[in-house]
Amino acid sequence: MSVARQGKSMGEEKSAIDPELIRDLAKLLEETGLTEIEVERGGFRVRVARAGAAAHAPAPVTVNPPPAPPPVAAPAAAAPIDPSKHPGVVTSPMVGTAYVGPEPGAMPFVDVGSKVLAGDTLLIIEAMKTMNQIPAPRSGTVTRILIEDGQPVEFGEPLMIIE
Repeated sequence: MSVARQGKSMGEEKSAIDPELIRDLAKLLEETGLTEIEVERGGFRVRVARAGAAAHAPAPVTVNPPPAPPPVAAPAAAAPIDPSKHPGVVTSPMVGTAYVGPEPGAMPFVDVGSKVLAGDTLLIIEAMKTMNQIPAPRSGTVTRILIEDGQPVEFGEPLMIIE
């Protein structure tokens, strides 16, 4: 067990050391299983720590869980397709807030099932108080809209899928 003291001066430290306090702290360490304790009284600080406390700690008990059942193969059609890997994905060219219509409450530029031509406006992304129209990169039909109106978007985040 080690004891560290900090105080005002060497002469005052010797008269202020309370052996009974140190014994009480050491006993408290033993009773609680703590490795160290620190107390401050009247400008004096006493820290009591157990040396080699890690050696006295009980070793953790390892229990091997029963083997997991083998995974059940799901049909390929039921597996969700990652939209970012879809060949018709339209991704965000910037960080900002996506809006599906020209103004709040207005009809959206496109809905699921809408046919679009390359260059048609799909949505608006507000970045630094600038409204940026996001054009369709190809002609086709909007099959999925992956964002909500007013949703923050990151660069490269999937926004829509056009097939």
